[in-house]
Amino acid sequence: MKRIAALTMLRNDEFFLSKWVEYYGSQLGKDNLYIYFDGEDQEIPDFCKGANTERLPHTDMPVHKGDRYRIDILSRKAADLFNQGYDAVIGTDIDEFLIPESAGVLPEAISILCDDPRRGKGKRTGISALGIDVGQDTRSEGPIDPKKTLLSQRHAALLNTRYTKANILFRPAQWGSGFHRIRHGSLHIAPNLYLFHFGSADKARIEAKFGDAERMKNGWQRHLGKRLRTVNAVSSLPLCDWDKWTARARRLQSIIRPIYALNKPAMLGLRIVVNIPEEFRDAV
Repeated sequence: MKRIAALTMLRNDEFFLSKWVEYYGSQLGKDNLYIYFDGEDQEIPDFCKGANTERLPHTDMPVHKGDRYRIDILSRKAADLFNQGYDAVIGTDIDEFLIPESAGVLPEAISILCDDPRRGKGKRTGISALGIDVGQDTRSEGPIDPKKTLLSQRHAALLNTRYTKANILFRPAQWGSGFHRIRHGSLHIAPNLYLFHFGSADKARIEAKFGDAERMKNGWQRHLGKRLRTVNAVSSLPLCDWDKWTARARRLQSIIRPIYALNKPAMLGLRIVVNIPEEFRDAV
């Protein structure tokens, strides 16, 4: 088994942080988690004990500029972790969870990718998982209960190219904003990994953020609007078969690229909502 670290950065999001620490801590060991708090005013919760935590100075800036600023920090932190002997470094936002096929063991799945000469350390800088944008079906699902697993409360997701991200590095590199790509690197999608994004999983939480003066001042309206569009898609489009469409999405996204960013995926504008299989219900 390879030595694998996971890192993230957050500001004011204890709910998803608790889920992030619980999931990645159980998979990788809490001593391999690196959590960076955006602001010296941030409190470090007790459940982070055992993980590596650091409070960094907060710089108030518009969302896009802030994303670039923060990803530059995390890329440098990842390089430091490789210097400490890690074989792979996972970088995600606080509401994103890398889950293997059939909710398998994450370090085992990544260790196989490290050793695969087509995808691993010898050939590729990093690899992406297929983006699964979990949404709330407002016709049948209520707000998230924090005491239950997230996927026991949500049954559908949009296959969203925005979340087919370059979350796993095999060597030092410069991530693009939000982990969406590796700068000057190619896109390679793993055959056995999904990135589950939960930022669209609770409509009430999205709407509450519109009342956050700091977020609105820095231009989060468009970002949050995209999350509401996922909620609308999950609440209105027909459910499609998971196995059939995740396989198709991998093929399409591996071939089709937007002209403005050839190291990002595209999918011909298709909006496919899939039924999440039962085996993922207790994963996170």
